[in-house]
Amino acid sequence: MTDTPPAIPAATLVVFRDAGGGAPELLFVERAKAMAFAGGALVFPGGRVDPGDHALAAMLGKDDSESAARIAAVRETIEEAGLPIGLSPMPSPSAFERLRAALHDGLAFGAALTDADVSLDLDVLEYFARWRPAHAHARIFDTRFYLARLPAGAPEPRVDATENVRLFWTTAATVLAEADAGRATIIFPTRRNLERLAQFATFDAALAHARAHPVRTVTPWTEVRDGIEHLCIPHDLGYPVTSEPLLDAVRG
Repeated sequence: MTDTPPAIPAATLVVFRDAGGGAPELLFVERAKAMAFAGGALVFPGGRVDPGDHALAAMLGKDDSESAARIAAVRETIEEAGLPIGLSPMPSPSAFERLRAALHDGLAFGAALTDADVSLDLDVLEYFARWRPAHAHARIFDTRFYLARLPAGAPEPRVDATENVRLFWTTAATVLAEADAGRATIIFPTRRNLERLAQFATFDAALAHARAHPVRTVTPWTEVRDGIEHLCIPHDLGYPVTSEPLLDAVRG
């Protein structure tokens, strides 16, 4: 078996909001078409785990990759979508705008939190999945996925207009239908996670499901089934669809 290429640690946050009786809506961002990875695709807010995330985790007495990934998911959601997930107490609108602007200006996250007089509440993030592809690609990401509920009083999200060009709320099923109709692009891990999330009528149901399926790193593999090469994932991690013809799969 050949060694897998090195991966870039990353984290992403699936934010749920109540849709008034229907399936919960999720927050999506559309990547700029010029981006080297997943250009033009619909994804969840997120990005790389930076050295500063590890440094802040160590300052909090949580010197581990899991805590650093949670911090990265919170930070990236603030930067990309303008949502204060995982902050305690909820900052005032003006304080939050200053915090977001400080991050965009390059201030360390810990210093920005101190200036805003808020701390992190990483327990509001529920660990949902971890994907680490091993295909021959210029960039391989080892991505942790977290679930979180939109907090009461949160501001309206606003796209950062750098890596992403728009953001919107809609259901998992709607994005899957748009992708099937050719009106949206979603990469293989996003599709599998949306199929999984589309099973749930409430955030609490998704939370219970996540807690019933301990996270194991998903590394897709290729396998010939009925004469067609498929991209496959394990069958015991809660995913309702575990393979797709390789020629149909969008891999970033």
